[in-house]
Amino acid sequence: MKKATLKSNEYNAYYETYIGLIPDETSLLDGLKEDQKMVIDFFSAIPKEKLEYRYQPGKWSIKEILLHIIDTERIFMYRLLRIARKDTTPLAGFDQDIYVAPSEANSKSIEDLIGEFSATRMYSLNLISSISDENLKNIGTASDSPVSARACGFILLGHSIWHINIIKERYL
Repeated sequence: MKKATLKSNEYNAYYETYIGLIPDETSLLDGLKEDQKMVIDFFSAIPKEKLEYRYQPGKWSIKEILLHIIDTERIFMYRLLRIARKDTTPLAGFDQDIYVAPSEANSKSIEDLIGEFSATRMYSLNLISSISDENLKNIGTASDSPVSARACGFILLGHSIWHINIIKERYL
């Protein structure tokens, strides 16, 4: 299933910020596999002394950004599963900022965070592989907006690209 097949009614316009970063020819599974390598290579190459850097007070550190990427994937895969299984219960949004402090990301090694990301991504790949293309087209409601199961996956692809671009621009 290619990104080009996504329709604008499958996600809130807010997510165009992320989806717009993904080439149209990208397939969901291959994109997630390539993204996994990109994320691991990128965060592994950051000098250790930069990992807890904040470009201004109140902003997240690089480690906190990586854990935010992980937490967001967990939440969006939960949404993807429920929507793909035709659960029509509206799913609540989440306040990403309240997740940061209790994550204790800065107390973890980058190796542990990358391991956590890898395990989460393997779960995501296994889940998506187990769902038919037809069921990935199912549309549910999350954060008071329609979203398809497959859009949840594509949003994750753009989300990690967006955060890596921010790190390159403001942190390194």
